[in-house]
Amino acid sequence: MLVATCGTGFALHRTAAATRPGPEGRAPAKRRSGAASRAPAPTRIPRAVHSLRAALALQGAMFGACQAGITALTERLGQPDQAGLVYAAMGVMSAVAGLSMAAVPARVGLTTRWRAATAAACALSLPLLWTEALPALYATVTVLGVAYAPHLITVFGLTERVVPPARLAEAMALATSALVGGQALAVAVTGRLAESYGPAAAFAAASLGAALACLFALTARPESYTGRTVGESDRL
Repeated sequence: MLVATCGTGFALHRTAAATRPGPEGRAPAKRRSGAASRAPAPTRIPRAVHSLRAALALQGAMFGACQAGITALTERLGQPDQAGLVYAAMGVMSAVAGLSMAAVPARVGLTTRWRAATAAACALSLPLLWTEALPALYATVTVLGVAYAPHLITVFGLTERVVPPARLAEAMALATSALVGGQALAVAVTGRLAESYGPAAAFAAASLGAALACLFALTARPESYTGRTVGESDRL
């Protein structure tokens, strides 16, 4: 019901006209003059977006692995009913961190934010490997939530800037699917790992996903993500 109500309201909002493509899905002629006329076709998806999708899939894998580890550990501690609350604590902290992104100065570029978020996720996930008590689990998972929403917001922001307007809806759908697909696959795999080797195995998979996401961010070239910046505040 929430998705239906808010999604419909968003689709019908008057600002939708601002993103409506022109005739034949092309930008106005005045934007296609000069050097822009020699640029690649506007409907071409740049290669840089694949790293962003991989980063979202890895974040989804982190979600799934953490979920499996939390469930396994709370069951081991004899308090399986706490699993949902622990995961919710991470979600609440993630939401708070996401809202706080509005206070980050514009001079801090998106690639810098991307690298900082993945590095934080990697570092903050490591204590889970040695967590064996419920209070420690609550504390560790809550702190880890600080890195999640900023990473999501940043990667979606980079996707918006690098993808041509005519392919933006497709790109966002694929980005969301990468996140959900990574989570689903990780839950299936790390659930088995947790059953066989304990919660630490699932948490280790989460840390591995964070490390790989950080590697993608650190090896990315900032100039690859400057496709559609507008004005000083949007520069990477």
